[in-house]
This record gives sequence, C-alpha cells and structure tokens, in this order.
Amino acid sequence: MAEITIRVRLFAGLREAAGWSQKEMMLAAGSTVADLLAHGERTIPGLILQGRPVYAAVNQKYVEREHVLAEGDEVALFPPVSGGTG
Repeated sequence: MAEITIRVRLFAGLREAAGWSQKEMMLAAGSTVADLLAHGERTIPGLILQGRPVYAAVNQKYVEREHVLAEGDEVALFPPVSGGTG
C-alpha cells in the first residue's frame, strides 16, 4: 500500500498533551484529516483528538475532516481559542 509523508504541527493544549510541536508522519495514500486524527490518538499517548473540537488547516487553509491529504502537506491542528474580556 502506498504511503504519504505529511508534517503535523500541534498548537496550544494539543502540543502540551503530545510533548512536541511538529513531526513528520506517514499515512496511507488517500487518508483524510479524520484518518490523521484517529492515527494520532492510536500512536500518541494522552492525545485526544476525536469527539472534541479540533480545527485543522492544511497548507494554511482551514479544511473539514473529510479533506484528503497529499504527499508533503503541512497539517496544523489546534483547539478552539477563547479568551479576552467582554
């Protein structure tokens, strides 16, 4: 089965849970962002990505979980950001 290599960047609490900010990962060709999230949960202890709000940007553009990844893509994952004062 063919594989692709992507660069994953984690931000905020996701970075803290994983213990790293960026890493290359290999996935099966045709994998989606949802597949990446499932793979992350299986391979990174303590990281919870499914069943919670997580935003994804591929090559600096926001995408849905159904987005198909390609060789060399950079995927940024981050939780919703809140804060500030009213």
